[in-house]
Amino acid sequence: MSEKEISVTNKIAVRALLIALAMVLSYIESQIQFVSLVPGIKLGLTNLVVMVALYRISDKEAIMINVVRIILVGVTFGNLFSMAYSMAGGLLSGVVMLVMKRRTKMSMTTVSVLGGISHNVGQILVAMIVLQTHAVLYYLLVLWITGIVAGVVIGLVSAQIVERLPKNLIR
Repeated sequence: MSEKEISVTNKIAVRALLIALAMVLSYIESQIQFVSLVPGIKLGLTNLVVMVALYRISDKEAIMINVVRIILVGVTFGNLFSMAYSMAGGLLSGVVMLVMKRRTKMSMTTVSVLGGISHNVGQILVAMIVLQTHAVLYYLLVLWITGIVAGVVIGLVSAQIVERLPKNLIR
């Protein structure tokens, strides 16, 4: 095998591994009952994978991995509505984290918190469209509180993981 073929194989393997890991974390998260008592509240375990991809692979790859994960999880475990909520939250969160990482000197934890908060905003925007009401805006406070807590935890764990990984996962 040539060096170029090994590089391409490495890229495919790392992407597939991260997508699979994100899917497993998404499934595990769906099994945690106490979190699902309040609709829309999740631990954000899959954001661990997005943060690792964002800081150790590339911005583009992080967004791609998240979008593919959302589609696969939606088709496998969800429905069209859950996929719409996840996609809106995931894309908005991904863009916010990408911009904050690129343009500021914020810590990974702060980037993660902003990602969690923006994910909630994306979900509420979809809820407003689906339900055709602004009444769901009140729910943002609840989601933001949990988004901040989850964002801090995920940010701290992500920073520890990223610190232990090679600077560039894909050769």
